[in-house]
Amino acid sequence: MKRAWHDDPVTSARENTNGSGLPPVPSIPLTAESAAKIAEETSIGGLVRDATSHLSTLVRAEVELAKSEVAGEIKKGVKGSVYFIVALTVALFSSFFLFFFVAELLDLWLPRAAAFAIVFGLMLVTAGVFVLLGYRKMKKLRAPQRTIDSARDTVAALRGRGEDR
Repeated sequence: MKRAWHDDPVTSARENTNGSGLPPVPSIPLTAESAAKIAEETSIGGLVRDATSHLSTLVRAEVELAKSEVAGEIKKGVKGSVYFIVALTVALFSSFFLFFFVAELLDLWLPRAAAFAIVFGLMLVTAGVFVLLGYRKMKKLRAPQRTIDSARDTVAALRGRGEDR
């Protein structure tokens, strides 16, 4: 007989997957260890090893938490942006009718061919303005220099550390 997830006793976050498919979460013990074990490891080395292990686990858990929060927010943002894309698509298709209306309105005062030629020219000028604006924005793009410098410094520091040994 299969037990439900709420029937399983959970002893630590490491064992807590709840069948959700999520990876196990590293955890730091929150209860005191046995007195015999504490007596065995009262040396400074043992304390440093435990502190290093717990700190490493804590940092990894914080990074995993940040990753999961950022991933969740990105998914929400992508879902929300789909609505903006649909609205933009409808607006772009609707603009055809606006331009057709302007051409028909000009047709009241000008010959039909001239009215449509004027509207076509206005559309080309508008497209040209947006191409120019896009080109100017793209021209301002630069490489992430601070990130590149930081990565180079880190690599240099790690190489220097490896040579000291």
